[in-house]
Amino acid sequence: MTRLGLRTLGAQLTAGCSSPAGAADMASQSLSEQGFCMLQPDALAKLCEVPTGACAAAASFWEALPPDGYLRDGGHYRSRRHGSFIQHLDASGAAPDLEQMPQRAHYQPSTFNALHGGLVRWYPPLDGQLVAMPCFRALVTGLGRVFARQRPVRQWFVEAHQFRIDTHGGVGRPTPEGAHRDGVDFVGVVLVQRHGIRGAETRVFELDGPYGVRFTLDQPWSALLMDDTRVIHETTPITPINADASGWRDTLVLTYRATGFMDPPG
Repeated sequence: MTRLGLRTLGAQLTAGCSSPAGAADMASQSLSEQGFCMLQPDALAKLCEVPTGACAAAASFWEALPPDGYLRDGGHYRSRRHGSFIQHLDASGAAPDLEQMPQRAHYQPSTFNALHGGLVRWYPPLDGQLVAMPCFRALVTGLGRVFARQRPVRQWFVEAHQFRIDTHGGVGRPTPEGAHRDGVDFVGVVLVQRHGIRGAETRVFELDGPYGVRFTLDQPWSALLMDDTRVIHETTPITPINADASGWRDTLVLTYRATGFMDPPG
């Protein structure tokens, strides 16, 4: 997909905030004005009302992810787990409850995923210890509260994806499908860690316009928030810094949809 006017995103969207309300206001304003927002770790922590650094212990749950057996490009560079939740919100937009659903397949139609669309993909579930961590639940519900300020709902259907993209084969592709939408209302991409890699430049484009921005998530527990109805996104391939050692990039991707989970036809 050819896009013009790609510019480097500067520090104007990465400043931290001193309070949960300030972080939520900043994220909401950016989402309203341009359809996306990038948050530094301190701002994400404030937004989700957890101490800075509280999520660091969760990174160990990315160390032994099962390989993704559905890659249609023949690659072996992606490992993942998947889980589904319903976030219930009250009339004020608060999130009193997060309900984990029985394990279900991940599905996207080909209109949203040109490479893997139409596949019914069953992935291993999230580790129960990860799901039970207060920081995990705070991330899911905190982002859901912010997204509900953009589009008031009483519940979100949330899918949580743990990804590791590695360079064992020389190149890893975070978005092998290219620039895309996910077919949901909102997306949150949280960087857990990156190790020994070059690349992984994130690019966010207007859905119906020629302009976009480029930047790299490089701080653990920084995040990109997107209105999936207004922008498309992609992340460039990764290669190892040291040719004799593999590198990797770990992310937690959270998608929020108001009208239910996407299911295969029939």
